[in-house]
Amino acid sequence: MHTITPYERWNQYYNSSHDDRSPFAGKEYNYDLYSENIYGYYIDPAWDFFGSETLYIKILFTDYDLGFVVIQMIGEWNDALNNDIMQFKRNIIEHLSDFGITKYVLIGENVMNFHGSDDCYYEEWFEDVEDGWIAGVNFSEHVIDEMKNYNIDNYINMSGSLQIEKWRTLPPMRFYELVNGLITRRLTI
Repeated sequence: MHTITPYERWNQYYNSSHDDRSPFAGKEYNYDLYSENIYGYYIDPAWDFFGSETLYIKILFTDYDLGFVVIQMIGEWNDALNNDIMQFKRNIIEHLSDFGITKYVLIGENVMNFHGSDDCYYEEWFEDVEDGWIAGVNFSEHVIDEMKNYNIDNYINMSGSLQIEKWRTLPPMRFYELVNGLITRRLTI
């Protein structure tokens, strides 16, 4: 797990620790010290803790004018034991919402498992975005299936055309335009 790093090529466009409106504003990273772990497996120091013991994130890009954010995730999404969605909603989503973010792109290729509980926080988040949306990009099929078992797909658009394997080849604005176009098509059908 320590070799899985957040995507770094967009650092030239955005760095959450340098963004005064980010929940991680001013954070200093020690890349020589591996202190965070998931189930005893150390993870790269660039991942950000938001309150979950098993799920970490990295805000890869935020555009406040267009109201969107791209967040990469790693670990196990566990609502059953740790209520990860509550931590994520309260500590990250509500903070970003205060600055006008209504479109959320969650990159889930490093989310190993999902353990659901109920969908209350997802429903609340979905209602909060009003004219926006929540997209889950590149989640594994078994994670998507488990999320569907808890009706999370009612709130997070995922699978199908949102399996964008070559997302790393795109600059952040082009990636957002692609996801926004895919979501817009889904919502108008």
